[in-house]
Amino acid sequence: MISLLRKITPKPIIQLYHLILSKLAVLLYANPSKKMIVVGITGTNGKSSTVQLTSQLLTLLGDKVGYTTTAGFWIDGEKIENKLKMTMPGRFLLQSLMSKMVRKKCRVAIIETTSQGTVQFRHLGINYDTVVFTNLTPEHIESHGGFENYKKAKGELFRHLTKRRKKKIDSEIILKTSIVNFDDEHSEYFNSFKADRKFGFGWSGEASDYKIVARKSILDFDGLQVSINGVQMKIPFLADFEQKNTLAAISIAYSLGYSLSRIASVVSDLKPIPGRFERIKKGQPFEVIVDYAYEPFAIEALLNAVDQLKPARIIGIHGSAGGGRDVSRREKIGRLAAKREEIVIVTNEDPYDEDPRKIIEAVADGAKAEGKIDGKDLFLIDDRSDAINFAINGAKAGDVVLITGKGNEHGIAVANRKQIPWNDTEAAQSALVRLGYV
Repeated sequence: MISLLRKITPKPIIQLYHLILSKLAVLLYANPSKKMIVVGITGTNGKSSTVQLTSQLLTLLGDKVGYTTTAGFWIDGEKIENKLKMTMPGRFLLQSLMSKMVRKKCRVAIIETTSQGTVQFRHLGINYDTVVFTNLTPEHIESHGGFENYKKAKGELFRHLTKRRKKKIDSEIILKTSIVNFDDEHSEYFNSFKADRKFGFGWSGEASDYKIVARKSILDFDGLQVSINGVQMKIPFLADFEQKNTLAAISIAYSLGYSLSRIASVVSDLKPIPGRFERIKKGQPFEVIVDYAYEPFAIEALLNAVDQLKPARIIGIHGSAGGGRDVSRREKIGRLAAKREEIVIVTNEDPYDEDPRKIIEAVADGAKAEGKIDGKDLFLIDDRSDAINFAINGAKAGDVVLITGKGNEHGIAVANRKQIPWNDTEAAQSALVRLGYV
């Protein structure tokens, strides 16, 4: 009934509804965003990781921080599970969480801000001080009606930045600041919006007071040694996308007034993000990696990172979401996996109200189009637990088992808005324990 009402209700009425809810939520919770420095992070990939890494970094630097993200909510040391399968919560929950951050005396709030969230005006009740762009790739195109609409929806966060008054916190006027990944082809668009200060970050170009440039030096299994604007530091991650997310976090801390030398003294203490290039180690002679990557660009970046491990074989576990979410990516995922992996296993991910088997077969069709043969190097396994067990049982010394699509999520979304309890990391650990690894 609800979905039917959404279909028949005129778009302006739906937008007015979302706008009114945003205003009511702000009034109910006494506009908490005006009492903290608020950082909004948007982009296609890396948002959740950048939020969490920024929180870690600022905490190491001595700040009190809260955040909201796909992976969960955090309020000055208190972790709250995000059970919504929603990156940007509804307005009332969002304002409630920020209100709690204020009560816990957080100085900085970091909000993962989505294009769908801006379309539904969830950002309007937030007075952002800093907005950050990570990257832009084709994703959620169907729900936005095309890539340009998707891009503009992301841009709304930047447009919104200077629509709210500057704050005064601890006797300091907080300047409206934008931070852009200038390595991305769409950086110029996001840099075109008004801001009091504009920062950038990336791997190339000329460094300046407002441009953070990292020169790569030595890469080993402990991470990457870099020189950032002449300051040496160690980014403690192997994957390129983890390093780039850390660079974004460094840029945010720098924009908030921390010196690069001070940042360098703590950045090597950053911890891996659960479910993001998470290496499961139980003493086995092969690698098991859990990663949230669920769309082609992220999966390709993940596979590029895996190549650095020089695997004998890659055994990849893939799926795709239901519920009408970017149906076109299913075949693309299958094709990409087939090109880069020796063995492809397709399984259930988040079917929502769709037939899981149809989604699995659509991904498998892409793999078959690239030459994979069912029962030889392509396996369709409906049950996700069985798929993980099959992959790990078949792994040999030097292999990498890659489990994609869910990361550290704690449920599989099925019909009627229900969730089945699930966690890829726990499933992988259990499979290894059954083989005798402890």
